[in-house]
Amino acid sequence: MPPQQRGQESREHILQVAGTCFAENGYDGTGVAEICRRAEMSKGAFYHHFPSKQALFLELLNRWLDGLEGQFFAIRAEAPSVAAGLLRMTEMVRQILTDAGGQLSIFIEFLSQARREPAVWEATIAPYRRYRALFAEMIAEGVREGSLQPVDPELAAGALVSLGVGVLLQSLLDGDGADWGQVTRTGVQMLIRSDSQSGA
Repeated sequence: MPPQQRGQESREHILQVAGTCFAENGYDGTGVAEICRRAEMSKGAFYHHFPSKQALFLELLNRWLDGLEGQFFAIRAEAPSVAAGLLRMTEMVRQILTDAGGQLSIFIEFLSQARREPAVWEATIAPYRRYRALFAEMIAEGVREGSLQPVDPELAAGALVSLGVGVLLQSLLDGDGADWGQVTRTGVQMLIRSDSQSGA
């Protein structure tokens, strides 16, 4: 195996192990020594790939948020209308709520660390601002095409992002309290004109 490929596989292994550790024990409860022990590698190997635990944590955060953004753009490009695209995006919430790989637990760790560390806050808030901008553009387009209610795109975009984050938090606190995927879909349907619902 070429050294570059071996190095990339080692890096991916560290990320996978660290994600599990953060989900199980939290950010503060996870040390580099524990990650190295579970990854079966030395601290020297760890620091070859990541300058610090925070840098590794931020990469996990960026990968997760960038992945969501990529899915948003793909759905938007393929959907026949803005209304249809927004409804398809609500299905992403159902996927996230399955909590594959403990992503929801890590999500809480991201929010918790963002309150305490400026670097994590910056990394966390930037994608959410991009999400709001993306949704504002989509909503403005939907209003123009007639598939969405005549709303203020900026305000509605903020409401959508808040809905998404709120549903994730509520699902962690009260997983059986509601069908949170349906709650998200209903919230989006409030934006859609009634004569567009059947086509969405």
